[in-house]
Amino acid sequence: MPPKITNPVAWQQAEILMQPAFIRVIDNIRKQLDESSWTGTYHDVLIWPPNTTDEIKALVSELLQAMETATPQEADEIRGTLARLPMPHPGYHLRLQRQQQEASIDLWELCYQVCFLEYSSEKEAADIDTSLIDEFGEVDWLRLDAKSKELVEEAFAKLPEG
Repeated sequence: MPPKITNPVAWQQAEILMQPAFIRVIDNIRKQLDESSWTGTYHDVLIWPPNTTDEIKALVSELLQAMETATPQEADEIRGTLARLPMPHPGYHLRLQRQQQEASIDLWELCYQVCFLEYSSEKEAADIDTSLIDEFGEVDWLRLDAKSKELVEEAFAKLPEG
């Protein structure tokens, strides 16, 4: 889940860091894939809140589809129903395959680990890793690359042994 950011300065810092972090994560993944026996493909996914049942997921999907052809009055009713239901947020995963083995890496979670200090999806709030921003308020590309490389290497080290 995306971290909760309530401080406007931290929000601005996150905006500065997220795109560069994503770029460095993807580049470091490419380097890891070049050296490993894993092959990877990228996929857009929907991330549902924990404990969302398959029935609720199906209902939300059905309602979202119905919105496309609904009259304005029906759309208002559908929006009201959707407001009371859990909604997914978009995710981006790297699906890895090697012979009969499969694994997946959540790329947004990896980016959050790069941008935030001791980030964990279980924690509500997260603090920006300000060491990744230089004294001029710009991205420190060397630190960002080093941290993203380290985290990508850790993610690959956790993959099943071949």
